[in-house]
Amino acid sequence: MKFTDDLVGNVVVFKLSGRMLGGEDATRFHGRIHEYLNLNKSNVLVDLGKVDWTNSQGLGMLISALASVKKAGGRMVLANIDRIENLLAITRLITIFEHFDSYDEALKALQA
Repeated sequence: MKFTDDLVGNVVVFKLSGRMLGGEDATRFHGRIHEYLNLNKSNVLVDLGKVDWTNSQGLGMLISALASVKKAGGRMVLANIDRIENLLAITRLITIFEHFDSYDEALKALQA
């Protein structure tokens, strides 16, 4: 998995791509999440539009990020979950994650 991160106004935007498999990538992702949280940047958008596939460790990475953001008093949303939507539904995680069909919708929701 690869990712980029940036600040768009007061929203931290992560754009993930490839295969979410956990491991070193998850460690780097969590490190970046915590760096932003330490700067009091706790509105997080995770764009999954270019994610090809994930396993349980990839889902665990998202769950852990959500827990960290919520603990910091923030809000984390997912965008473009199309490719992993079935997995989120089967695991019932779709009810845990706030999600939007597009990046623009998710960004607008966090900026409101």
